[in-house]
Amino acid sequence: MARPKKLRKVCSQAPYECFKPNGVPVKQLKKVELFPDELEALRLADLQGMNQIDAAREMHVSRQTFANIVKSARKKVSQCLIEGQALMMSTSELD
Repeated sequence: MARPKKLRKVCSQAPYECFKPNGVPVKQLKKVELFPDELEALRLADLQGMNQIDAAREMHVSRQTFANIVKSARKKVSQCLIEGQALMMSTSELD
């Protein structure tokens, strides 16, 4: 049985639902879902330049959990940029 997911503090929401390549209808693209905690991890680590310990504290998770979240988010963003996929901002899992 999997351990229950700990609530994560998310302070911001994406201003848009989707980022995609120009000139291609979204229905023709493969979609990759970015969760709110992944967007928050990117914001803290990459936009604000916080170290993992402080960012993890801010999100109320362990440093290792934060590292896993930000790694997943970076992979999804890279995948969308390199392979021309649509990055869909999920609104689920908000606390």
